[in-house]
Amino acid sequence: MADAKPKLLSGGNPQIPKGDGDGPVQAYIAAMPEWKSELGAYLDELIVRTVPDVHKAVKWNQPLYGMEGNGWFVSFRCFTKYLKLTFFRGTSLDPEPPQSSKHPEVRYLDIHEDDEVDEDQLVSWIEQASKLPGEKL
Repeated sequence: MADAKPKLLSGGNPQIPKGDGDGPVQAYIAAMPEWKSELGAYLDELIVRTVPDVHKAVKWNQPLYGMEGNGWFVSFRCFTKYLKLTFFRGTSLDPEPPQSSKHPEVRYLDIHEDDEVDEDQLVSWIEQASKLPGEKL
């Protein structure tokens, strides 16, 4: 069945086969439930607009964005009531994204359905993150 929708894991995170390139990322975004799909498309477009030569992949059921040969700098995934944006070198960003992690350098930004997105801040974080050594996942 080629038209079968991907399985949604806990919290509504789409289960997409891992793969490199825009295709798997777009499949993930299309499978995101409800308002999260529109937000995922917006984040994808914002990342590409900010870093035109970004490399994309889906691994561990989340889209990853990085620089070829330099690792991954940002990803996002669905949870029940929000989308979690992950900056792998978040402690090196100014200002740091608001949420800490059990991983020392990682910082998160949770975006809920009715949140106002500060696009200028996101662009700043994406630009900064893209210039740092990425995570080799």
